[in-house]
Amino acid sequence: MSAAAQDLVDKLGIQLDPELLILALTHRSFAHEAGGIPTNERLEFLGDAVVGLVVTEYLYQRLPDRPEGDLAKMRAASVSQRALAQIARTLDLGSYALLGKGELSTGGRDKDSILCDTFEALIGAVYLSHGLEPTRHVVEALIGPTLETAVNLGAGLDWKTSVQELAAERGLGVPTYLVEGSGPDHERYFEARLVLGGVPWGVGEGTSKKIAEQQAASRAYAALLAHVEQSGAGAP
Repeated sequence: MSAAAQDLVDKLGIQLDPELLILALTHRSFAHEAGGIPTNERLEFLGDAVVGLVVTEYLYQRLPDRPEGDLAKMRAASVSQRALAQIARTLDLGSYALLGKGELSTGGRDKDSILCDTFEALIGAVYLSHGLEPTRHVVEALIGPTLETAVNLGAGLDWKTSVQELAAERGLGVPTYLVEGSGPDHERYFEARLVLGGVPWGVGEGTSKKIAEQQAASRAYAALLAHVEQSGAGAP
């Protein structure tokens, strides 16, 4: 196993067969350019189901008094493409993914869709190698913080919805997002500023408008909560 592959395995905290690991990292764009070798799509299919099961059971056990509708929203948010892509970024998974030249040239290493799919394929590989219980520990270790946020938020990790609801409750109006982009087309970077009543409450950055806005909303949500606890309403 290469040093890079071993580094990824160390981050996961569980050993994987080298060939299975490579398969989990093989995006269809790379497979096509390599002459039609197997892709990670079947592993992704399996991993998606495993992640869904682990998250569903976690929420069911953790929240015995919450109705099915609430649990479904939390699960959907916790296993959404955006949420799993963010977890993949904590593993720096994009740097390990095997991508074709076209995807590499368009920033594929940081695309939510590719990161999410690769993460699910990796979980599928862990499941095939070790079965459900060891895989459960891996999934819960990686997704646990996201799940706890979902439990605490209630609205389910959708920071933009949550901050809009909180602002409405406090009579602060509807949030607007001022977004500026910089850099070349293949390497764009965005900064978003959430504004309420002309006052900025949170700033976010990222490689897409969506990521930047969600980060700004997350920070604004925390700022609003802190301010509400101190004074009840108004600007910071």
